[in-house]
Amino acid sequence: MPLWIAPQPLVLASKSEARRQILAASGLPVEVRPAGIDERAIEAQAGALAADQAARLLAQAKAAAVAKAMPGRLVLAADQTLSLGTRRFSKPADRAAAREQLRALCGQSHNLHSAIAVMRDGELLFEHLDLATLTMRNFSERFIESYLDTAGAAATASVGGYQIEGAGIHLFQRIAGDYFTILGLPLLPLLDFLRRNGFIAS
Repeated sequence: MPLWIAPQPLVLASKSEARRQILAASGLPVEVRPAGIDERAIEAQAGALAADQAARLLAQAKAAAVAKAMPGRLVLAADQTLSLGTRRFSKPADRAAAREQLRALCGQSHNLHSAIAVMRDGELLFEHLDLATLTMRNFSERFIESYLDTAGAAATASVGGYQIEGAGIHLFQRIAGDYFTILGLPLLPLLDFLRRNGFIAS
């Protein structure tokens, strides 16, 4: 008997390969359907909201957009924001922006806020918000350039300019929090919801 017992695959409202791989590795069939929303516009709407609430708003907006286009389907969306004190960070647009984020985060502890939302037919069935705290070590300008050369496109694929499952791990002195939360998909709370509601075997 398979783990996934719902009649149709879970729809992932994200183009994140890391999130798709997390779900697939856990035995869940996934249909990828990126939301195609203007994330920066939604962040602008979030205004002075704290970073955790901005992540929550983004996840809900992504789930709602895809659920509207796919009636009857179970849609999962996720988003992640980074905060350093009161400053909120978005995904760097290019290498220069990644460099500036790394300079700001160097030697500091920052928070990653990961939010998920599950919707079907416009109804929010489940949401969860989790926090991880990461401390970057002190590093030189020369190291930043070496890191950016090594990381390549990964430096602009995630907020903060890093992915801890890759070369980004070299940036850190200390990490406190759930691994999946850091990757942008709090997995255990999601699996618990799916199990309790009969989508996966219990």
